[in-house]
Amino acid sequence: MDNQALNDLITDVFPTAEIITEDTQFLNAIIHPDLLRDVACFLKDDDRTKFDFMFCLTCVDYPEHMMMVYHLRSTGLEHEMVLKVKIEDRERAEVETVSDLWRTAEYLEREVYDLFGVRFTNHPDLRRLLLTDDWEGYPLRKDYEDPVNMISL
Repeated sequence: MDNQALNDLITDVFPTAEIITEDTQFLNAIIHPDLLRDVACFLKDDDRTKFDFMFCLTCVDYPEHMMMVYHLRSTGLEHEMVLKVKIEDRERAEVETVSDLWRTAEYLEREVYDLFGVRFTNHPDLRRLLLTDDWEGYPLRKDYEDPVNMISL
């Protein structure tokens, strides 16, 4: 399925999705956090999409919001896309886990939680992965300051 066909399908099923195709390698669909579970299940299970592999999950911290970024691939249909979730509430950043859909998400969500502070509801083991349990703050956030190690952005 090419980007235009993916675009048409996603906007037909999820009309509130914002689609970006210009100047990108992959089709990008930006959705509200409340839609993540429905969109992810559709993209994984629908016979027209069959996104069976999530090869990257990360977070981007913008001054006014945070953005979860999921790179998806269909190994059988040989197409790829990027699903993005715009989180407006930086202080209580939270989205539903997708670790039960794509097992690669389990550790990647823990990494995002550890470094950005995004909580993944219904995650089977959401705890710090890289930093110690008593670490304060989230080092990859733009507002993070560490006077001891002189990290300030």
